[in-house]
Amino acid sequence: MRVVQVSTYDGGQGAARAAFRLHRALRDYGIDSSMRVAYASSGDAWVQAPRSKPRQAAALLRSTASWWLSKPQRSANPITHSVAALPSSLDRQLNASGADVLHLHWLQDEFLSVEAMGRLRGPVVWTLHDTWPFCGSEHYPFDAEDQRFALGYRRGNRSALEWGVDLDRWTWRRKVRTWRSLLPRLQLIAPSRWMAEQASRSALFSGMPCQVLPNAIPQVFQPRDRVQARATLGWPQAKQLILFGAIDATDPRKGADLLQAALRRLAPQDSEPLMAVILGQSQPKQPQDWAIPAFYSGRLHDDVSLALAYAAADVVVVPSRMDNLPQSATEAIACGTPVVAFDQGGMADVIAHRQTGWLAEPFDPQALSQGMRWALQRPQWQPVVSQHLSRWRPDAVARAHADLYAEVLSR
Repeated sequence: MRVVQVSTYDGGQGAARAAFRLHRALRDYGIDSSMRVAYASSGDAWVQAPRSKPRQAAALLRSTASWWLSKPQRSANPITHSVAALPSSLDRQLNASGADVLHLHWLQDEFLSVEAMGRLRGPVVWTLHDTWPFCGSEHYPFDAEDQRFALGYRRGNRSALEWGVDLDRWTWRRKVRTWRSLLPRLQLIAPSRWMAEQASRSALFSGMPCQVLPNAIPQVFQPRDRVQARATLGWPQAKQLILFGAIDATDPRKGADLLQAALRRLAPQDSEPLMAVILGQSQPKQPQDWAIPAFYSGRLHDDVSLALAYAAADVVVVPSRMDNLPQSATEAIACGTPVVAFDQGGMADVIAHRQTGWLAEPFDPQALSQGMRWALQRPQWQPVVSQHLSRWRPDAVARAHADLYAEVLSR
């Protein structure tokens, strides 16, 4: 069986790391998996990306154009918007690749247009790393009240907080028009039950087959000695470390402001020396008020460093307002570190309340601080243990995907 994983990137952000981990897990399992990406960073021999300077320059220009193409619309929704409109020959190359299955992942930065996606032939599997596939141009709705993805993008249901060209409606209508032949051949994968529910509620994907399969968590993410992990990273031993991971801590969807409010409530009541670790960012020019001492770890590019960071923390906080299922939560739990998060999105899939972490009432900073206090009062030598861990390991994830591929091919 030959499978081509299609993703804009093979590393960096969470969706790309998940796609690459699946690719490696499948190869180790015996599946002939390769990747087609716009930008390659892994050095993997089975990852194909533009190699000539002109093609690399074109990929960079397409990524830049993606930002400009979203500008005619003004929206209160700060999340990334992608119209996926620039033509390319990638669909013809994928159709000629000889793949038994094309597995789509995160395809933005003008890597593959909406129209090109509709021209893909053969069985197509698509992992929903965010809600863009069934939304308009937005990668997540503005909030829980934003239901255009379920109702259809009509002129009469546009938010009063948006103006200019309705790119969400334009993009959604292009999907409806050009995906007519794609949808009957499309198998969806959702990393969380929440994402599967959102897809089933959507006007575009309602009634389509969707299977919930977790992202693979490599074996390197496992419990280890906290003192040793901190010594390796050079992190302080005498502090209780509260870790918050986000490539962009200013993204409102990631909830840094809610975490800051929770830390302000936590700090006066706890005598233990607390410190916030901002994982994935360097020190910003504009100071941020975390209410307690904080340091920025910078970007950690490899799994070993990430695993050490999770093991070194007393608690990992994921204060997202809306999220599928961040790998920062599953990776931390795999390392034996409790995770505190709001009970939204896919968090309930992996956090067992008061066992592997704390599910706080959305979006109450006081409830979040209560969860952090519970985690900080746990014995430091007692790692949390998740019942889901065996399902997250690469061999189990590869087996589940191989079974699904076989089912899709038998239809």
